[in-house]
Amino acid sequence: MARDPRIDAYIEHAAPFAQPILRHVRELVHAACPGVEESIKWGMPSFSHAGGILCGMAAFKQHASFGFWKHALVVGEGEPRDGMGSYGKMTSLQDLPPDKTLLMHLRKAMRLNEAGVKSPARKAAPKPPSETPEDLAAALKNNNAAQATFAAFPPGCRREYIEWIVEARREDTRARRLAQAIAWMAEGKRRNWKYEAC
Repeated sequence: MARDPRIDAYIEHAAPFAQPILRHVRELVHAACPGVEESIKWGMPSFSHAGGILCGMAAFKQHASFGFWKHALVVGEGEPRDGMGSYGKMTSLQDLPPDKTLLMHLRKAMRLNEAGVKSPARKAAPKPPSETPEDLAAALKNNNAAQATFAAFPPGCRREYIEWIVEARREDTRARRLAQAIAWMAEGKRRNWKYEAC
């Protein structure tokens, strides 16, 4: 049951309300997983088992948190996650689930690591299509080749050109970008064509 002295120091420097929460959770982690490895990752106490991160805890100004690396697989897909914490923002020991529940979750997380199960990939919500600004729409109408290329682009490629043009701070910069965009699209090029593999 090796203890990382950096975690001792972390707990000592935490706000007084957070110290008993962090100590209690740490003891439960060691009780459930005697061979757990302690470390500091991203500036916060972290616990690893079977070659992967098991869980982590942190203290903030107004709350403490404790969370599982594979939160959705341990606590449940439908359980919301508040920041990094699997049990919300905690300000006292009463905010923790019962020890029995926490130990059950810890053992489940251990089994997932032992089986080599990876965290499910988070799917980003697709961005809505960007509206074509009037000046770009007018310029496209005057160039058939650019208009055909723009129309054939997937939404992400169109968005890259639109954002590049509308993010210009000065009118002369916007005009230059617009002219360049039309020239590139007339040649069938994407916005970042220079960086695409040949």
